[in-house]
Amino acid sequence: MRAMQNHHPRHFAIVPAAGSGSRMGAARPKQYLSLLGRPLIHHALSVLCAAPEIDKVFVVLSVDDREWSRYDWSALGDKLVPLFCGGATRADSVLGGLRAIAGDVTQSDWVLVHDAARPCLAPWHIDKLVRELAHEEVGGLLAVPVADTLKRADAHRHVAETVPRDSLWQAQTPQMFRYVMLRRALEGASDVTDEASAIEAAGLRPRLVQGDATNLKVTYPLDLHLAEWILQNREGLK
Repeated sequence: MRAMQNHHPRHFAIVPAAGSGSRMGAARPKQYLSLLGRPLIHHALSVLCAAPEIDKVFVVLSVDDREWSRYDWSALGDKLVPLFCGGATRADSVLGGLRAIAGDVTQSDWVLVHDAARPCLAPWHIDKLVRELAHEEVGGLLAVPVADTLKRADAHRHVAETVPRDSLWQAQTPQMFRYVMLRRALEGASDVTDEASAIEAAGLRPRLVQGDATNLKVTYPLDLHLAEWILQNREGLK
């Protein structure tokens, strides 16, 4: 705990990008699909690299990634560091990234994990997350309150029940946690789909920081068109 008290924590970003994006039905991994003339992942990386709060941006790629070197990333500057240590799952990739950067960070430094498939990340998302979690010991995540009525289906896709949406939030990224807590949580977790789930499984309670719907995740082909519209009309959406 002494390190947490005396060391002014820095902020590092990890972007897991070793997945194939199979639900998009595309020939190349989703993170490399073209969005406004650039690879989809470029948009989030540019925002992360430009954020004054963030010291370094690590993008975790698969060991056999053949796409990354086909593009020019030099405009994003020296903050961007590719790591070819991605795993079979998102959690494996993030944990591999955390292990790879162990020599660059202290235990109390913050790590912001962001989806490669969320290209509409905005500077104010990062600013709000960092500010609201500055004095938290554990950390938290961007999220939005669930607005729609939720239905739970049975095995035949009939409605089994309506799920009350009170107090339900939809998780987004970045998700921001102390390096040591996140690494220990992921090393001890299984079958988690995001970092907050691993932190929760370790008995800790992440804080929810309200984001907005423009920070969407590109999962299906239509989402690519929505992301394009958001990026083109961003100034009017603040």
